[in-house]
Amino acid sequence: MYRTHTNESLRIQDKGQQVTLSGWVQKVRDKGFMIWVDLRDRYGITQLIFDEERTPESVMDLAKTLGREFVVQIKGQVIERESKNPNLPTGEIEILVQELEVLNAAKTPPFTIEDETDGGEDLRMKFRYLDIRRNPVKNKLVFRHQVSMAVRNFLANQGFIEVETPYLIKSTPEGARDFVVPSRMNEGEFYALPQSPQTFKQLLMVGGLDKYFQIVKCFRDEDLRADRQPEFTQIDCEMAFVEQEDVLNIFESLTKHLLKEINGVDVEKFPRITYDEAMRLYGNDKPDIRFGMQFGELNDVAKHKAFKVFNDAELVVGIAVPGAADYSRKEIDKLIKWVQRPQLGAQGMVYVKYNKDGSFKSSVDKFYDASDLEAWAKKTQAKPGDLICILSGETAKVRAQLSALRMEMAERLGLRKPDEFAPLWVIDFPLLEWDEETKRYHAMHHPFTAPKPGQLALLATDPGAVKANAYDLVLNGNEIGGGSIRIFDKETQSKMFDYLGFTPEEAQAQFGFLMEAFQYGAPPHGGLAFGLDRLVAILGGQESIRDFIAFPKNNAGRDVMIDAPAPLDEEQLKELNLKVTL
Repeated sequence: MYRTHTNESLRIQDKGQQVTLSGWVQKVRDKGFMIWVDLRDRYGITQLIFDEERTPESVMDLAKTLGREFVVQIKGQVIERESKNPNLPTGEIEILVQELEVLNAAKTPPFTIEDETDGGEDLRMKFRYLDIRRNPVKNKLVFRHQVSMAVRNFLANQGFIEVETPYLIKSTPEGARDFVVPSRMNEGEFYALPQSPQTFKQLLMVGGLDKYFQIVKCFRDEDLRADRQPEFTQIDCEMAFVEQEDVLNIFESLTKHLLKEINGVDVEKFPRITYDEAMRLYGNDKPDIRFGMQFGELNDVAKHKAFKVFNDAELVVGIAVPGAADYSRKEIDKLIKWVQRPQLGAQGMVYVKYNKDGSFKSSVDKFYDASDLEAWAKKTQAKPGDLICILSGETAKVRAQLSALRMEMAERLGLRKPDEFAPLWVIDFPLLEWDEETKRYHAMHHPFTAPKPGQLALLATDPGAVKANAYDLVLNGNEIGGGSIRIFDKETQSKMFDYLGFTPEEAQAQFGFLMEAFQYGAPPHGGLAFGLDRLVAILGGQESIRDFIAFPKNNAGRDVMIDAPAPLDEEQLKELNLKVTL
């Protein structure tokens, strides 16, 4: 037996017990006649004491050779500490060591294995197995496990069945590039790794399983950032014989359950807004509603004067930043430069100070009087003491720019509090979106999304006006889940492929198996997929998903620990009938 207890479990009431402990050496304090060692495992730390008067000489000699991260086993007696540590659960006791075995010596680690480490991110990514020993990372992985178990338990209690679907599938167009896998046994042919189990979960509904879920890896070959990985994890769910309301209710209940179970927070309200409302009020389809600053559109109160910038703009829109009227001119100039950065590309920013005494001071006083500025204040719901920030230009661009400014100001003002949770549903997305490059419509979600009831005929006359029977669940400004009611009959699915520009031959080649399945009695069905990585990060009060993943990739999609991706040797390439040209 390597241990009778873990390194967090012993207390003062265990005084006098003979115990066996194992773990890693966290720290050694050698006073010559006495040595203290902090012994660490996943659970915590226990202090060991080696005393030349009470510890065998051979054990003392061996203790003097210990270094950081040595793996050791000890046997000894629990005794009361003279100098107690109230910051440790085991801080009232220590182990007087009688036997010591070095199970594995260790090189000096490249960074300190402590909560506050001296290792930079690149170094810690390279030695991720060491980084996992640190509490901040270890605790995040434990937290992820707790969320996953809470999800599994909830869905199982609701009658969902966990079913695994294949990783080696057929390449299908789902919006991002596929990762492809060559087949040795089928020369010149390739598998693709799934971007989602979309068609398989629909086939499971055709198969009569009624309620399906799995926590599943998905793969997309796309540009990366802190909250995006080439491989990510979904809580994938599908239900048969449901309408939109059924799906929203079950996954609203799941989200409430997680917030209560994991964070101890009761959230009752899940507001619902349409996609069009989200874009008009917040400039994006995943608004953070923990704070206000809703957009106020100003076209009707800003275009009647000789200010050409506004008169020539498609949209004039502003937000009221609470309590920022006392910003200095220097601070406002910095804000203007912030929105003019290439990442945003705004031409400039008009501002209005709504002073605490009720007066107004703006950067366009030459063109607008106090009554005009008062009208702007009403449109943006500004109060005395607020700063009104106004952008103008093309509608889509200016909404995105103001949305970024809104989030930046909320961050600066401390309004995005990680311990507050504000969920909402965004519904009624457009079914299709126009792509200027290809000059045709693409599915906003995927080609299996059903149009809203009664709107199918619109596809022939006004495709851009058709709304999807789709929905996203947003939490604190992040899309944590999304789904739709699916098309479940061959005729409608064929029409959708037509409008998306598939020839009948292309549709048959890529999705013939699904179309055929629909002819054998497919039930009405719909579902939703949560992004587990992002959900866990938000519940854990973080913006980045990376530390909640055991072995993440960097922003270039590389695993620097195992040095992947990597070239294949010539023999492997030959066996796969592949040739690399650079």
